[in-house]
Amino acid sequence: MTLTDAPARPAYPWLRPTAVTASLLLLGYGILRLIDRLDGHSDKGAWAWNTGHTLFLLGIVTFGALIVGLHGLLRTVSPRPRTVDDVAAVAGLVGGVCFVWVILGDLFPRFAEAVPPPDAVLLGGPVLFELGLLVLLVRAVGPRLLPAWGPVLVLAGFVAIAVNLDLLPVGAALVFGGLLPLRTRPARR
Repeated sequence: MTLTDAPARPAYPWLRPTAVTASLLLLGYGILRLIDRLDGHSDKGAWAWNTGHTLFLLGIVTFGALIVGLHGLLRTVSPRPRTVDDVAAVAGLVGGVCFVWVILGDLFPRFAEAVPPPDAVLLGGPVLFELGLLVLLVRAVGPRLLPAWGPVLVLAGFVAIAVNLDLLPVGAALVFGGLLPLRTRPARR
């Protein structure tokens, strides 16, 4: 077997595990958030609160890696429309940075006092993050990297979380279900 006869390897073999890990970290945060609120309020600084927010931070960073990888994969399998992919990736990453800023402020009150996030970060960050990721996921449907229902489930998960933060575990499960079938090379037609 020569190099040209070797089966094509996925360019981003870590992409699906990254998607699954990000979703599970979000799920862990949602579960710990519910545990923290069993007594009717959040106990900022308690083990469940701190651990949950740490999982959320790691999840957002992992989603950032997913955005970068998905953007790169789309460039290799779909030459058009690159500008849409570029804008979506930048929006998703900027939104992710906004999320990280807010989470760091939650975990470290001195950071929040020193560098308080403006309202644009609090409101615009999640929207940019979700829109950027969703556009890349929708674009992944064309080259058959993801079934058409994948982005729909991710959107439903984001909507559930936006409706009520107590639905975080449900939303994370929907995001997990939408990202689970992510491929690293197009499916055969």
